[in-house]
Amino acid sequence: MILSLEELLEVIENEKKKGKKIVFTNGCFDILHAGHAYYLRRAKELGDVLVVGINSDQSVKRIKGEKRPIIPESMRAYLLDSLKPVDYVVIFHEDTPEKIIKLIKPHILVKGSDWKTEEIVGADTVLSYGGRVERIEFFFNVSTSKIIDRILSSYRECSR
Repeated sequence: MILSLEELLEVIENEKKKGKKIVFTNGCFDILHAGHAYYLRRAKELGDVLVVGINSDQSVKRIKGEKRPIIPESMRAYLLDSLKPVDYVVIFHEDTPEKIIKLIKPHILVKGSDWKTEEIVGADTVLSYGGRVERIEFFFNVSTSKIIDRILSSYRECSR
């Protein structure tokens, strides 16, 4: 379910009252691929409710450059919401999900293994109240940037 931050806060409060373990992760999720699917499945296995924060289009532009995102935020949110492991999706406009993490106080914060724990935004917050930070190893050697590079390279070769 795609929710505003206000709606998410209410839902998460109710889920916690039911004793559910909340897992939070975030990212741009620009072009969904098998690596994302694996990562989200593993994240969901860590708890009961998986919340995915996605960067807004403007946030992605600030982080990745003017040519990104490839897929608009509404479509990225829809795709993520359609994936089995994902329970809730929230779009954030800041460059980091720090505000959301502080407000929902997930039991577990998840990022990829390419992030050191001390570099993960919100890790200090989650650890401060006894939560956990988990880093998930990559299973597929794929990324949105690699996909874009491969497409560009393939089409350059075709046009010669």
